[in-house]
Amino acid sequence: MLNRELGLIEFNRRVLAQAEDTRLPLLERLKFLCIVSSNLDEFFEVRVAWLKEAAEHTPDRILPDGSTPGEALNLVSDAARELIREQYAVMRDTLFPALRQENILFLRRTEWDDVQQEWVRNFFFRELMPILTPIGLDPSHPFPKVLNKSLNFAVELDGRDAFGRESGIAIVQAPRILPRVIRMPPELCGGHRHTFVFLSSILHSHMHELFLGMTVKGCYQFRVTRDSELNVEDEDLKNLRTALQGELRQRQFGSAVRLEIADTCPQHMEDFLLTQFGLLPRDVYRVDGPVNLVRLMQVPDLVDRPDLKFAPFIPTLPPVLEKKVGLFQAISEGDILLHHPYQSFQPVIDLLNLAASDPQVVAIKMTVYRTGTDSVLMESLIAAARAGKQVTVVLELMARFDEEANISWATRLEDAGAHVVYGVYGYKVHAKMLMVVRREENGLRRYVHLGTGNYHPRTARLYTDFGLLTCNEDIASDVNDIFVQLTGLGRASKLKMLYQSPFSLHGMIMSAIEREIENASEGRPAQIIAKMNALLEPQVIRALYRASQAGVKIQLIVRGVCALRPGVEGLSENITVRSIVGRFLEHPRVFYFYNNREENLFIASADWMGRNFFRRIETCVPVLDPRIKKRLIREGLRLYLEDNVNTWDMQADGLYRRRTSRGKEKCAQQLLLEEYTR
Repeated sequence: MLNRELGLIEFNRRVLAQAEDTRLPLLERLKFLCIVSSNLDEFFEVRVAWLKEAAEHTPDRILPDGSTPGEALNLVSDAARELIREQYAVMRDTLFPALRQENILFLRRTEWDDVQQEWVRNFFFRELMPILTPIGLDPSHPFPKVLNKSLNFAVELDGRDAFGRESGIAIVQAPRILPRVIRMPPELCGGHRHTFVFLSSILHSHMHELFLGMTVKGCYQFRVTRDSELNVEDEDLKNLRTALQGELRQRQFGSAVRLEIADTCPQHMEDFLLTQFGLLPRDVYRVDGPVNLVRLMQVPDLVDRPDLKFAPFIPTLPPVLEKKVGLFQAISEGDILLHHPYQSFQPVIDLLNLAASDPQVVAIKMTVYRTGTDSVLMESLIAAARAGKQVTVVLELMARFDEEANISWATRLEDAGAHVVYGVYGYKVHAKMLMVVRREENGLRRYVHLGTGNYHPRTARLYTDFGLLTCNEDIASDVNDIFVQLTGLGRASKLKMLYQSPFSLHGMIMSAIEREIENASEGRPAQIIAKMNALLEPQVIRALYRASQAGVKIQLIVRGVCALRPGVEGLSENITVRSIVGRFLEHPRVFYFYNNREENLFIASADWMGRNFFRRIETCVPVLDPRIKKRLIREGLRLYLEDNVNTWDMQADGLYRRRTSRGKEKCAQQLLLEEYTR
């Protein structure tokens, strides 16, 4: 098995390649550069933090790839440092020069003319000086608490202050309320409307104003990344929400795992900061530029240049929903497949809006994992509850980095009269389920939505996902049974159609693989095609190896980390793994098993990872309608197997090679955009 953390770094290397791809609009390339930084922040906050804790408490533990936590940390540190070096080189040597050619400038301090310098000075005294709080270090002023991922400056000083103190070192923290990129007035820049300066440059140039009478010998930006996992202990736990709220207050001050510093920072200052944060030299990452490139993500929104961005598109509706037919009637006439972002997420929004206002709807049940701080879906649930409908929301409080938003929604939903539960303690509720119960002429009827992505309208325009609208009674019965599990107590019932983690999904996948092995062994055609975000579960990987050895043709589309080694003679020569990295983040989970011409097809909320199979509540639904099955195989799998634009082929050593088009380019995402959008 390959190392999980190194696989994540490889994925971010593929994202960085998007920033270098001259076929993409320039400002979109800048976004991809920022996405790498955002991904790396979470990587250090979660994965590296876990490795560091394992190295401290279980140093002899053997990880799935055969390394110890300490060995893995060293490998990860070297690989991450190289990726970050490449990232800043792309920014400095490729993107910034290309942006300058388009009159989008980021001026360094050495480039400011006298008029610009005066404007910067006025800006500093007007907008920054009243907010900043310099902290000179001495016995009365210990090293301050530094917030996770905040911008800070270590300042070297010479001289005595008004009280006779000569500390020599001060810390200046840049409050998060301050913008990191500031636009200069066009009249100061030759009429150019898109000239920017970094907050760090302004602070560097005027840091001496904070220490009157003293000499600033050096000023060095730094940023610390902290362990951001929440540890809610189950001992004497009475209320998960209350316990989580207490833990969230401490997240900003978790154990330090990474120190980013300016490449000009002298060694003695680096050593000083390492001591303050309890870090080792391998935890230091020197950068030639701003220590937080994520903040550049705001630049495309500040630049009115449509020619440097992806062309906008309008998602369409399935033909049945474009007719003047009510939504409930349309679903009752047959299953409806939604393919986001090419097809609109609006039918899901409409289903909830309609359910909230329709007097015949008596109950709504929904799972919520990520939905955002501003959600029309949550507002519809609140309206439904206020209208007296039975509203039940299974809200996952432990959705990483969405905890605060979900706690806020829980409070508002409860205040409106909804029943809010937090699933099953110890198991994250990651399933995407919505059920509307409606009283009709022949009795109660249940309308269901099952999806591969979150109930989040914004990401539904950025991520590719599938959603199924159905009133199939067996599927609806299963969904209802799962809701009963999540809100009540009792044994898990045997489901008619759905497969569920942690009970039956892993077993179904293993059985489906074994069935293909049996078919291949008996000389029948055998094939597996699976698309997911990550493949890490050891039992599944070993089963896939056995299938390859039996002659099963296996084609895997794994966007992110994959621990399986493809193409190894005698082990996995019948397995190919490819990663698609393009305009949209590939997010669906689609599983296809040939099964002697039956062609079993599933969509799921779960990746093939241990956590998804055994520590989460997940759902997997078979696709039964022949028309939808044919469409989903083409749009979700075949088009991506033919892609020669955004495809990266995985090698046996875990590295990836970008596929080069021979002849006509074929981009799955672009083909689907042209096919479905306006």
